[in-house]
Amino acid sequence: MEFVKLDHPAAGVARLAIHRPEVRNALNQAVREQLAEQFSTLGKSAEVRAIILTGGDKVFAAGADLTEFAHKNAVQIQQRTVHLLWQSIAECPKPVIAAVNGYALGGGCELAMHADIIVAGRNATFGQPEIRVGVMPGAGGTQRLTRAIGKFQAMKYLLTGLPFKGEEAFAMGLASEVVDDEQVQARALELAQLIAGMPPLAATQIKEVVLAGQDIALDAALLLERKAFNLLFASQDQKEGARAFLEKRPPNYTGN
Repeated sequence: MEFVKLDHPAAGVARLAIHRPEVRNALNQAVREQLAEQFSTLGKSAEVRAIILTGGDKVFAAGADLTEFAHKNAVQIQQRTVHLLWQSIAECPKPVIAAVNGYALGGGCELAMHADIIVAGRNATFGQPEIRVGVMPGAGGTQRLTRAIGKFQAMKYLLTGLPFKGEEAFAMGLASEVVDDEQVQARALELAQLIAGMPPLAATQIKEVVLAGQDIALDAALLLERKAFNLLFASQDQKEGARAFLEKRPPNYTGN
């Protein structure tokens, strides 16, 4: 059964929509496997320059599907190797925009935090409520949330399971933008089109350097940045961008 729907709403833009409306897009193994497969494929596609990840206008993902693992033991949980499926999303080289309406709780919040940009509706609801069912976040929630909003805010939400709205997510630094609920999808597409019009090699290098550099010493991160900067001068797109600027015309980036 297809739980993740793919379409291409604009040139260079792929959109992945989780589709399990009857359970508020709860993440089961099939959803995770389909997301991993799609991100792996799209990450290798020369035609795709930006990816939108969404659950649609009503809900992003209300969390993990507890019916799949509530009664499993530790060995059975380990054997699911879910972390390898999440890794395919985390390692996608293309810029990813999460368009979040409604619930983004538990695994849904963790999924959104795998994106590079989060566009949240004002009434979007984020949170890591795992502690309320006797567990803890297991797909990066303790680490990504802390890096996004800081220890003291993260501890509050991780230890209480309390939710927070889109406006709060933006104020704390989790969301890139907060817009009216009905504008989330359009704004995500607008940003995706803008990114898709940029030189893809530069976009890929920016994402790679930001992610690799955030957890290493500043000197090492700056060295990584300089190497990537220098490397881009071997690209045709760099030459095209410079010529277009000097000739006062729109550039035509090819990804070469």
